[in-house]
Amino acid sequence: MRLFVGIPLGSAASSALEALVCRLRPHAKDLRWTAPASWHITLEFLGAATPPQYDQLLIHLAAVRHAPIAIHLDKPGIFDRAGVFHTAIAPTPPLAALQSLVAAAVAQCGFVPDARPYHPHITLARAKGPDRLRTLRALEPYIAHTPTLPGFTAHEFLLYESHLLPAGAEYEVRARFPLRVQPAAPSTCS
Repeated sequence: MRLFVGIPLGSAASSALEALVCRLRPHAKDLRWTAPASWHITLEFLGAATPPQYDQLLIHLAAVRHAPIAIHLDKPGIFDRAGVFHTAIAPTPPLAALQSLVAAAVAQCGFVPDARPYHPHITLARAKGPDRLRTLRALEPYIAHTPTLPGFTAHEFLLYESHLLPAGAEYEVRARFPLRVQPAAPSTCS
């Protein structure tokens, strides 16, 4: 199974992104637009997992403790080299802390965390082929004045399984992990 850990979107953020995509789609017909049901903020991509690793993941991810996180959507943009049109997510200290906790948890299961700096985002479309940069750049005049996108509070993170299909990846939720403040330790004072 091919796995990753991510944060699902809040409904207001998802609705605003759907409206943005509907507005932009006619201006970039050559892009492969992602389905709203697949939108998420990746915390850590794991890749192939064995059944014993999967069992260990459930244990270690359930042990992650973090308070709910305010997620702030930023402006849409382009990852030139990857051929991706995305909406950036503000890399706040709480989000970076959760990502670090998740990376540490999955490392205990034999996965190698990504060494690159964390750039949280939501992938909205992909471009393929030699003209992908031109295809993506065609969106720039239409995204320059995008209104502020609504944020949301993340109350959970998910373990997803990715199924690669000819039409694109499809994601299945394998487990949910609530974000909650760790209970206070009992006082030892007399």
